[in-house]
Amino acid sequence: MADRNDRFQDRAPREHGHHQGRHQDGQRRDDRGRERGAARMRQAGHRSQVAPSQRRSRSTTARQVAFEVLRQVADSDAYANLVLPPALRRARLEGRDAGFATELAYGTLRMRGLYDAIIAAHTTRPLEDIDSAVLDCLRLGVHQIVSMRVPAHAAVSETVGVARDNIGAGPAQFINAVLRSISETDSDEIMAKAVEGLDETHTLAVRHSHPAWVVRALRDALGAQGRDRSEIVALLDADNAAPAVTLVARPGLSDADELVGLIEDSVPGQWAPTAVIMPGTDPASVDDVRTGRAGVQDEGSQLVTLALVDAPLEGRDERWLDMCAGPGGKAALLGAFADLRQARLVANEVQPHRAELVEKSLRALPQDAIERIQVWDGREIGVLEPGAYDRILVDAPCTGLGALRRRPESRWRRQARDVGELSQIQEDLLVSALQAVRVGGVVAYVTCSPHIGETRVAVDQGIKKFGPDNVERLDTPSVVRQIAGDSIDVGDSTDVQLWPHVHQTDAMYLALLRRIG
Repeated sequence: MADRNDRFQDRAPREHGHHQGRHQDGQRRDDRGRERGAARMRQAGHRSQVAPSQRRSRSTTARQVAFEVLRQVADSDAYANLVLPPALRRARLEGRDAGFATELAYGTLRMRGLYDAIIAAHTTRPLEDIDSAVLDCLRLGVHQIVSMRVPAHAAVSETVGVARDNIGAGPAQFINAVLRSISETDSDEIMAKAVEGLDETHTLAVRHSHPAWVVRALRDALGAQGRDRSEIVALLDADNAAPAVTLVARPGLSDADELVGLIEDSVPGQWAPTAVIMPGTDPASVDDVRTGRAGVQDEGSQLVTLALVDAPLEGRDERWLDMCAGPGGKAALLGAFADLRQARLVANEVQPHRAELVEKSLRALPQDAIERIQVWDGREIGVLEPGAYDRILVDAPCTGLGALRRRPESRWRRQARDVGELSQIQEDLLVSALQAVRVGGVVAYVTCSPHIGETRVAVDQGIKKFGPDNVERLDTPSVVRQIAGDSIDVGDSTDVQLWPHVHQTDAMYLALLRRIG
C-alpha cells in the first residue's frame, strides 16, 4: 500500500512528538488543549516573541495546511487545486515540506473511500455520527500510516496535535485511540477488515477508493468502447496516481521545443505537439505561463482541441465558437490557432465569474483573434445565430469522471442521478451547436467523462433531435492520428475515448460532426 508514495521515503520532514496531558511545567490544559490560568499567562509573553515558524515544526505546519485544505473542500465545496497553493504560500512551505503537505492533502482526498472503510473497522461509532472535522483528521492520520511510510508514532502524535489545536482535547483523545488501533494492526489485516463481506464491485470500490456507481460506470464504458472490462483495475489505479504537470505552448506566442530547452528536465508531450511535461509542481516559475503565452493544460484536453482545428472543413474558415469556454484553456489554444489562420474566435460562457477567467486566459492573444467574450446560455446560440460559425467546440459540462486523478474530491461530490440531469444539457448544447454551425462546418463534442450516458448516448440523442439526415459523423480517430501519430490507440469507431491508464491523459471523449443539411 505504500508503493505509490515511495518517493517520500527518506524525504518526509523530520517528525517531532507532540506533548499530551500535562504541560511540562505541570499545569493542566482545558478541554480544548489550552493551558489554564497562571501557566497560560506566564507563557503568553514568551510565545508572542517567537515567530510561528520557530514555534511549530515544519512537519506540523504541513499537516495543518493539509487539514485546512480538507476543511475548505468539505465546508465550501472548494477544489483542492485552487485552495492548496495559497495555503502553502501563507505557511511559507517550500520544497519537501510543500511536497509533504501536497501529498497529504491530495492523497487523503483520493483515498477517502478506503480510509473511511478502515476507520469504520476500528471504531464502534458509525461514520455518520463522527464530526466531519474529526473524520478529516482521522483520514489524514490513516493516509500517513497506510500510504506514506511515515513512522506510526509520528503519524499518530502529530495528527493528534493538529486535532487538539483545531478541534479540542476531547476529540483528539478519540482520534488518538482510533489511529493507535490502526497503527498496531498488520497492513494485510487492515485491508482484509476493510473489505470483509463485500462483493466484487464494492471490494474494488473500497480498495481503489471510488464510489461503487463510478466503478460500474467506468467498467461499462470500457466495454462500450471495445476495451477489456478487466482493465478497470488499471484505470482505477491511474485515477489514484498524481498526474504530471503538463503545459501547453500556444502557437504564435510560445514554442514547445523552446520550452523544453528552457525548463530543466522537461520533456515533450507524447501526443500533442503543443504539450510539454515539466517536473515539479510550480508552473508559475515559467515565464511563458506567467504572461499567458503558455498555460497549464492536460495533454488530452490539448489533443481534442487540436482535432477540431484540423478537422476537414468545406468552404470558408473565418469564425469559430467555443460554446462552453470557462475557464478558458481550450479557448486560448483555439484563439492562438485562429490568429494564425486569420479567423476570429467567440468565447461564450454562461457563468459571469467563469467568463472573467476566460478573459484572463486570453490576455496574451492578439486582439484581432478574439471577436468577443460573451455571457450567454449556449443552448440559445443556435436560435440566436443560426449557421453563423465555421467551427464550434462544445466542451459540455459533465460529471468530470475523466479527471478524477486531477480533482480527487469530484468522485465524492457526484451521484449517479447527476448523469441524467447533465445528459439533457449536453444534448441541448449539441443541438444548439449543430444549428449554429453553417452547412459544411464542423462541431467537436467533448466531455471530460467516459460515462456512456455523457458520450455516445448524448451524441446519438443530440443527432436524433437535430435530424440524422443533416449530420455526418467524421472519422475522428483518423484526425487524431494525424496529430498524435499512428501509434496512438484510439480504435476504429467514429469517436475517440482517451484513458488515463492507456494514454496518460484525462479520460477525454471526442466526436467530430459535420453539418450537411
